[in-house]
Amino acid sequence: MKLHRNLVYTVIDSIRDIFNDGVYADKAVEKALKRDKRWGSRDRKFVAETIYDIVRWKRLYAEIANVKEPFDRANLWRLFSVWCVLKGIPLPDWNQIEPTPTRRIKGRFDELIKIRKFKESIPDWIDHIGVEELGEELWSKEINALNKKAEVILRTNTLLITREELQKQLLTENIITEFIPKNSDALKLQERANVFKTEAFKKGYFEVQDASSQLVASYLDVKPGMKVIDTCAGAGGKSLHLASLMQNKGQIIALDIYESKLKKLKVRARRNKVHNIDTRVIDSTKPIKKLHNKADRVLIDAPCSGLGVLRRNPDSKWKLEPAFLKNIKETQQNILRQYSKMVKAGGKLVYATCSVLPSENQLQIEKFLISKEGKEFTLVKQNKVLAHTSGYDGFYMAQLEKK
Repeated sequence: MKLHRNLVYTVIDSIRDIFNDGVYADKAVEKALKRDKRWGSRDRKFVAETIYDIVRWKRLYAEIANVKEPFDRANLWRLFSVWCVLKGIPLPDWNQIEPTPTRRIKGRFDELIKIRKFKESIPDWIDHIGVEELGEELWSKEINALNKKAEVILRTNTLLITREELQKQLLTENIITEFIPKNSDALKLQERANVFKTEAFKKGYFEVQDASSQLVASYLDVKPGMKVIDTCAGAGGKSLHLASLMQNKGQIIALDIYESKLKKLKVRARRNKVHNIDTRVIDSTKPIKKLHNKADRVLIDAPCSGLGVLRRNPDSKWKLEPAFLKNIKETQQNILRQYSKMVKAGGKLVYATCSVLPSENQLQIEKFLISKEGKEFTLVKQNKVLAHTSGYDGFYMAQLEKK
């Protein structure tokens, strides 16, 4: 494999922005791919995958290269050199690349992969919490799975097309997909591709959504004609799925504290030909109080650590802080107690997170059920989705019914 200067320079600039300036990896990649319109699909793939690779294995590579943050330009090149050696890519004779001790790098790698925090490239505190909550054996399997590269999964918009028809449509655009067992709406790409440029996407035939995430809306057990509230809707991936399951009938109220995210949902809803979503900004306690005892179904896709989605957000493990985890657990419990009041008698509530930690999941439900607000509910079922057993993102969902 021959390295091209402009591609490598783009990688170096991007990892500098991510590591030193706190730019989110997906935003850095998005910016990088706009750098040169002449790049072909192979060039774009190299840039994106190399950035994510170095971000994912930052701690391991930094330990091998013996460099520390903040990384100056020379240290960023050393990280890149370690990546090249471990990938078996010959290093070019460029001024920025120092003489590289290939044998020492490989020897150091062999030593470090015996230690989980280096092998899986994670901060000490996350490793400690993983062991504390899941146990040594389970955590080792899970963090290993969460370091695998995420596949591209599509959710069929069944308002407009069947999964089988979508598969045929994508094939005409040279995108090969396969079905996922036990997931009636999902298609998995055999090879990564820019699906957002396809005619199928422009026509609203699908959304990109991980297979585990697709389980959440179905867990709410919605039916056409119901009044459903998506309390932490964000850009609306699950609201759109709910609309599909409800056949565009009834009402979905999408709530969020960020108006900008709800604006994105409106754009997506138009493309998906969804007409039953009403967006409302949570700018005070009034929007919640007005909906007390009004909903047949309430979805709380709660803010969380995001430890279940490290496959697609590898930089989040470097941005996450112990204080944030502590605070988010308090927020989760508060949201559960306040938003559950919107469920009417006989209605159902689903609490979900994209975390694998019991303290954010089943322990939150146990705590809620003994609270004043929670005593009105019973736990119907729960699903703990782990990446190492599912092959997809780590998720949790619990379905509760109001007495």
